[in-house]
Amino acid sequence: MLIAVPDRPRLGPRPAFRRWRARRPFWGGLLLALGGGEILLTEKASLKVVLHIGMQGLAGYLLPGLMVLLGLLILFNPSQRLFYSITGILLSLGTWLTSNLGGFFLGLLLGATGSCLAFGWLPDQQPRVSRRARRRQARTAGRAPAPEGAEGTT
Repeated sequence: MLIAVPDRPRLGPRPAFRRWRARRPFWGGLLLALGGGEILLTEKASLKVVLHIGMQGLAGYLLPGLMVLLGLLILFNPSQRLFYSITGILLSLGTWLTSNLGGFFLGLLLGATGSCLAFGWLPDQQPRVSRRARRRQARTAGRAPAPEGAEGTT
């Protein structure tokens, strides 16, 4: 038995990726994961560069590893973005003590920015309309003839 599928144009990979990206806090998750990755890379820097401030050992690798994991979870499970972003900001701030001052500030700032972007993302928000488009809409609405009986009926 064959199932009839309506013929619709197949989209290329770029439009498909754009639709996927629009349904999730993409930039927030990406920045959080990149921040964790940057902190992990600074842990492997040469001893001349590493500051060795704070607790060394497992926590120095655990916190940025969890940041990378939370960034990926924000990308692939956006329904739980609030929990992931709050945990991500706490982990980002915790790397200040555990991982070379948060990856020499860069990883800390990337993680904090990504967490804030993910926290503030609204899934069902209408696309923003530019000021120029709003003015154009107001001008065309002002020129449109009013329906009969709409004016002067107080």
